[in-house]
Amino acid sequence: MAPGVHRIPLALPVPSLHAVNVYVVDDPDGPVLIDSGWAMPDSRTALEGALRALGHGLDDVSQFLVTHAHRDHYSQALALRGSFGTRVRIGRGERPSIEASAAPLGGDSRQVEMLRRCGAGDLAAEIAGIPRDSSDQEAPLTAPDAWLDDGERVALGGRGLDVFATPGHTRGHVVLRDAAAGLLFAGDHVLPHISPSIGLEAEPERRPLRSYLDSLRLVRDMPDTLLLPAHGPVTASVHTRIDELLEHHAARLDAAAAQVRAGHATAFEVAAAMTWTRRRRSLADLDAFSRMLAVLEIEAHLDVLADQGLLDAHEEGGVRRYASRA
Repeated sequence: MAPGVHRIPLALPVPSLHAVNVYVVDDPDGPVLIDSGWAMPDSRTALEGALRALGHGLDDVSQFLVTHAHRDHYSQALALRGSFGTRVRIGRGERPSIEASAAPLGGDSRQVEMLRRCGAGDLAAEIAGIPRDSSDQEAPLTAPDAWLDDGERVALGGRGLDVFATPGHTRGHVVLRDAAAGLLFAGDHVLPHISPSIGLEAEPERRPLRSYLDSLRLVRDMPDTLLLPAHGPVTASVHTRIDELLEHHAARLDAAAAQVRAGHATAFEVAAAMTWTRRRRSLADLDAFSRMLAVLEIEAHLDVLADQGLLDAHEEGGVRRYASRA
């Protein structure tokens, strides 16, 4: 990808994502890995083979710098720490979700509560009935060896990585910026082909979309760099993709507001009236997990509109309802 930086795509058991990119940064103390992959035997074998091709073993890795606490980024780092004692660091803002030790899915998840608040009671029951993934037992979320703090500089041999808190996708998401080399290790904050989910975590913040849009603008105000995302290809301009993401969310805000003006009062009703994915599919055509993401994303958009004074919002019988302001 650049001198001293290599990309290792590791397959995921998630058809819509295909792979997660793990970046290897050369360092005299041993390679530093940004993100780690999902803790699965095939993923570990693939990572071991790729590192061997670069002249390293798994036990040579000096530390993991993890952008956020989703399983495809964090769990393999924890597993390899268990095998080799490798140092693991992650953004401090991930602490509440890590301490909650809860999977995004499961009968007692916050997402189920949020779906009920969105007026999606049947979907909440469906999500609650999905068995917890076995990988939760294989690689439970545990605390890192140290936290990454906003504004910190991670000094490596011959380069420095500046840490920026970019909440939104998760409350503790961070990006790592090598200004001298013109590189942004963006995690899931800026993805080249899709818009990341918002607030999918054990302990989400109340206004994740507002945080996400602020985080996009924060990075947009920095000098442009090469985009090294966690999913998809490396692309030439962070700025170009951020502009596209901001435009996308502006359009979705307008569309959500229009549905409320048309009489749809809950996040579920608005989501059901809108189309999804590039194929413009209906909400009912999506799988349960994707329907959950869609409804929660719409709630986030409606809350931004309420904060902007464009909608009124109130709770009635445990369901949050919206109305257009005259």
